[in-house]
Amino acid sequence: MKDLSKDFTQEITRRVLVCDGAMGTMLHASGISLDRPLPELNLSDPGLVRAIHDSYIAAGADVIQTNTFGASEVRLAVHGLGDLAPEINLAGARIALEARATASRPVFVAGSVSPAVTIAQRGRVDHATRMDAIREQVATLVEGGVDLLIFETFGYLSELVEAVRAASTVCGLPLVAQMTFAEDGQTLGGESPRAVAHALGELPVTVVGTNCTLGPQGLLRVVRELSRYTPLPLSAQPNAGVPRMLGGRRFQYSVDAEYFGRHTRRYVEAGAVLVGGCCGTTPEHIRAAAAAAASQRPAERPGGGGARPITVSRGDQPPPEAADGGLAEQLGAGRFVVAVEVTPPVGGGAEHAAAEVMRVRGLGGGGVHVFSVAPAISPRAQMSPLSLALHLQQRLQVEAILHVTTWDKSIMTLQADLLGAHALGIRSVICRTGSPPLRGDYPNVDGIWEVDSVGLIELLDGLNHGRDSNGLGLEATTSFCVGARCNPGAPDFRSELARTRAKIDAGAHFLVTRPLYELDGLRDMLSALSGRRVPVLLAVKPLRSFSEAEELRHEVPDVTVPEAALDAMRRAGDGEEEVGIRLVEELLEEARGLVDGVVLSIPEGSPTALDRLLQAAARAEAPAG
Repeated sequence: MKDLSKDFTQEITRRVLVCDGAMGTMLHASGISLDRPLPELNLSDPGLVRAIHDSYIAAGADVIQTNTFGASEVRLAVHGLGDLAPEINLAGARIALEARATASRPVFVAGSVSPAVTIAQRGRVDHATRMDAIREQVATLVEGGVDLLIFETFGYLSELVEAVRAASTVCGLPLVAQMTFAEDGQTLGGESPRAVAHALGELPVTVVGTNCTLGPQGLLRVVRELSRYTPLPLSAQPNAGVPRMLGGRRFQYSVDAEYFGRHTRRYVEAGAVLVGGCCGTTPEHIRAAAAAAASQRPAERPGGGGARPITVSRGDQPPPEAADGGLAEQLGAGRFVVAVEVTPPVGGGAEHAAAEVMRVRGLGGGGVHVFSVAPAISPRAQMSPLSLALHLQQRLQVEAILHVTTWDKSIMTLQADLLGAHALGIRSVICRTGSPPLRGDYPNVDGIWEVDSVGLIELLDGLNHGRDSNGLGLEATTSFCVGARCNPGAPDFRSELARTRAKIDAGAHFLVTRPLYELDGLRDMLSALSGRRVPVLLAVKPLRSFSEAEELRHEVPDVTVPEAALDAMRRAGDGEEEVGIRLVEELLEEARGLVDGVVLSIPEGSPTALDRLLQAAARAEAPAG
């Protein structure tokens, strides 16, 4: 079949081309989990991918897109497939070309290119790495023989601009540049269609367009706006409406094919020369789009233009000062902080928790400054750490440091919870990735993990500077004191040190160690962090028995129990609890002058242990000498 790579630009001046629909939706309908990296199927199940291409060609598609969305090396590396990126992209091109070769009419093969990074990776992958990933993927798709490239589902204009620039350095193929817009008519980065049109108009793109997020109606509004501000040909690939979640994490879309076809005609009238579908669309939708497009020619359009793009305010004002007497002020003034960790009780008994805090507050000469509210590691019903933290602050007028985990919440939920917590008086947060309670065979069955702890720190830093998760300006800033966990006893010290540095660079104001039983690793970490030093709180938890010490040493990856402590507990006999307390007392004495505070985690029902350790913490506050 004739090489069509030089014909696409001419063809869109003569007729409307129909693109295919959703690849992921069809794979999902075939039983493939959406948690799986779909481009990998180019290697493991090429027959399934080929069958979907064939079905779209049979439905009337003039353009089919390779199954390479999300196939940059950076994104595939999350699944341990980074080294296979070239092979996956070449296979994606080959499968699509094989499908085109058996078609009874000309069909273009477009290389599908997504943002180089996911939203979760965005703040941690630098510009040069993103550019290299785009260039490598584009070069591989070009090597594979695609006719054009479609950049799709870009939520941030800066990422699309840099991707187009990177691609133009390695190929001269036609480029279709598509942004995705939310219901408010703006991208995730807050750019309007007007701003997008002007920015892309300065680049070597053949078609400007939009895909995903919106259904047929919402996308039509965006296409009409784009048409006002650019003379370039347009593309439109809407979702099939809003999905409904069924059992087993399966989704169902409700837009029927006839409705979809009606909107295809409207896209063409607005200036679209490339029409197709995104999430939820099937060969039936594309068949309706092809029927609608067959009777239409590209619309005559006046030259776009108008005013230059507007600038979206990012709210880059500095964060306000923290409230008087809070954790931030204590750390900023160099005061030694003593915190006691509490967890929500099983069953939601807030009054029991409040009574325990009242009892603790009276121990050790009243030396507890704050309470650290951490999630309980249990699958049993319990109130959330946020609820308990608010209850303690409002009922007892004590400051609570709220532990926030990311495994169980989306970015939007985290953001909403944090804004609500701030409005109700929470000012100190410890960021944790966390993991769900183990149930059955799968420890991550309920996990979400849209961001990890570094991403959560970045989110909080943005809120403190008046920016939301999409970089848009907020009417008011927050004043969170942001903490992060570190593990000086980690087996892979270099990786842990690099991750701790990343947390500080992301905006962490202080660090809290994992429970430690020796200080050598902490000394090494503090030495390596010189120049980026933030206050460090030492977490301690007395060992209750030799069996617990053995379990922590051999079964819990985040805690290191040194041989000396293990041996002491082994020889303790009936005095295990006393030896466990004494080991922590000695550790606190050794930590004098090394750390900026302590976090005591005491098993319930050990009032003597807590009283003694609070006294030891008070002694640790005094300068060493």
